[in-house]
Formats: sequence, C-alpha cells, structure tokens
Amino acid sequence: MSARRVAVIGAGGTFAMMGAHPRDWVDYGDTGIIRPVEEVLADLAPGLPGIEPVPYSFRILPSTGITVADWCALGAGIAARAAEPGLAGIVVTHGTASMEETAFFTALTCAAPLPVVFTGAQRPPNTEGSDAGPNLRAAIAAAASPGLAPGTYLSMNATLFAATDVSKTANFALDAFEAPEFGPLGLVEPDGTLRLARQSPPLPRRFALPDGALPRVDIAFSHAGADGTAIDAFTAAGARGIVSAGMPPGRCAPGERAALKRAVAAGVTVVQGSRAARGRVPLQAYNTADGILSGGALAPNKLRILLMLALAEGLSPQQVQDALLAF
Repeated sequence: MSARRVAVIGAGGTFAMMGAHPRDWVDYGDTGIIRPVEEVLADLAPGLPGIEPVPYSFRILPSTGITVADWCALGAGIAARAAEPGLAGIVVTHGTASMEETAFFTALTCAAPLPVVFTGAQRPPNTEGSDAGPNLRAAIAAAASPGLAPGTYLSMNATLFAATDVSKTANFALDAFEAPEFGPLGLVEPDGTLRLARQSPPLPRRFALPDGALPRVDIAFSHAGADGTAIDAFTAAGARGIVSAGMPPGRCAPGERAALKRAVAAGVTVVQGSRAARGRVPLQAYNTADGILSGGALAPNKLRILLMLALAEGLSPQQVQDALLAF
C-alpha cells in the first residue's frame, strides 16, 4: 500500500524554537533560534510507518502576535492544500498561546473535505521532557487516520479535541489543553492508532473566509467592583461588538452593566458570556430586555471570533443570537 500523505503547515511556535539549555522551558524564545518546518519534520517525525508528511512553510509566528490577517492567510493556505489530490489530512503546527482561537476560526471558515489537525508543544524540542516530537507524530497519525471525519481538530498530549470545545487551561503543564464542557474526542495510541470515543459534533454554522479585515470586537473581563471604564473606551474606539466575560453564571458588575447598556444604545452588539469553564449562558429576560445577547456555551475568546464573523456578514441581532446558542 502507498503511504498516506499528510500536509504539515508550519506556523512557528515552540516546535520551531530551541532552548538555551536542557531545562529552558520558559525563556527559550529569547534565543532567537527559529527553524523551518522542513527541519522540524526531519528532526521530530522521521520514518512514520505508512505516512508521508509533506512540509509547507506558512509564517514563522509567535502565537501571541497572530492577527486576523494571519488567520485569513492561513485559511487560504489550508484551502489550497486541501485542493491537492491524494492528501489524507492536514496538520498545522502552531504556538499554544492562541492555538485554540486559530483552530476555532479555521473551523468556522474552512470547509476542507479532510481533517485539519492543529498541534503545538509546551517545551522546545532540545529540552528535557519535550513533548514536541510526540505531539507532532500524534497529530500526523490522527490526520492520516481513515477513521477521522473531515473537520478541524486540536491534538495535544496524545489527546484529540474538537476545535469548538478546547481550551488551554494551564501555562506550562504538558496536559495544558482540555475540553471542559464535553470532554476529548479520543486518544492517539503509542503505535499511532487513533482511538475515538466519539466523533466531533457537526458544526452548527460556517462563515465565508474574510479578506483579512473584520469588525472590531473587544472583551471586557468582569471582576468584583468593576466599573464601565473599559467598556466605554471600547465603544469610543469604534468597537462594533463587545463580549462581556462575566462572573459565573454570566453576570457582570453593576457599573459594567450600565456601560453595556450605553454601548447597546450606541449601536454596539453586546454578548454576555462567562469566565466559567463549564456551563452555558442561557437566553434570559434579564439580557433580552436590555438588548444584550446571551453567549451560550462558547468561551469569551471564541464568542469574540464568532461575533466578528457574524457582524462581517451582516447578520441581524436575532440571527447572531441563534448562531451563538447553536454551539
């Protein structure tokens, strides 16, 4: 049998970096050493049985610096790779800081007819206990698996997640990624076998891939005693949307609430989310009476992405609300 071909798109991150010493797990970005994806693949994923990884360079990016324009360019690159004949899947190597956001944006805007698997590393490849090699090989094996349906996924620590329900919950731990609401989809065994407990649920809504520009949407983080200063500033800066990362179960401080109502009066689309890792912000009269949308089950950073795309497509407030509650 011929090898199953997997495109590996290199987008920088810890995979491409090198530490200054064997236990450089924190300051390794300061070395300035960044390797191309071809070198990373040759070093970390040689000789995968029955799989042929094919490297494609995207951009060498720190994931803390990625922008909407980068997301759109990456989406176009994924679409181009997906159109190539003979590919079993696509892997994107990415820094972990914003990987869940890039994966969610890709899930909403990419209708690739094959699996797209994001993966990253918590420790540089040349440091002790590095997860870079195992994570890269597991992601490639998952993308090549005949049992994985088309869609966007995230693979870390031999665990496969749906892009809609994954969050980074720890700064440096190797098991930093979790799916707090619904749990992981499955595991990649040491021999590369993908063992799925369930398939990823169908995506409720897709959006067109933008041309690189999206409406401004900001996130206001709630805390005890918060006032409306940040929210008023977002409105003054031209925000088309504001997501309130409210205190659980999805309520903000009185000063923030007053500012959110002022934002609605100014024509800003406001969505009430929650800082909590689990549980929906349901539709409720408390919000609808003031023209505030309810965020459903998505985390605030993902609510921001969905709202940007929805506003770009000109969805009405009711259509935006329906889209939010569909997840």
